[in-house]
Amino acid sequence: MNQLAFRHVIQPSDLGAILNIVQSSGFFSAEEVELACELAADRLEHGQQSSYQFLFAEDGAKVVGYACYGRIPATAASYDLYWIAVADVSRGRGLGSLLLQKTEDAIRACGGKRLYAETSSRPQYAPTHRFYESCGYGAEALLQDFYAPGDSKIIYAKRL
Repeated sequence: MNQLAFRHVIQPSDLGAILNIVQSSGFFSAEEVELACELAADRLEHGQQSSYQFLFAEDGAKVVGYACYGRIPATAASYDLYWIAVADVSRGRGLGSLLLQKTEDAIRACGGKRLYAETSSRPQYAPTHRFYESCGYGAEALLQDFYAPGDSKIIYAKRL
């Protein structure tokens, strides 16, 4: 990675970058990929009125990772991490941890106190579980068979 830059303002070209990054993981279903793009489209369409916030990591002029997060309605200071993803060619270099740290910093700056991240219990997500745990998150809930039979939802949380 050359010179990394981070930005919060979404641009129309980010829709394609998000699509490529999420697809490059090989983890997500077509519906999940579509949802990732819908959240970005919502932010583009509604601007500050959208509840979805973004942080993009750029290497030169190329988006190599992003996070999407937002305040959980009707809570005092809790946030959801909807997506965090790094382009396949940039994985394994600490970018995910840096992106998560910068996302947490942005949430703290807005008064956020807790961040929640949901993921699948399927074996292919073991690296995701280790990632959250290495970043100080603990598994706080397990919703059995949430996504499908044998595919439970794990909710990780961190006090900021």
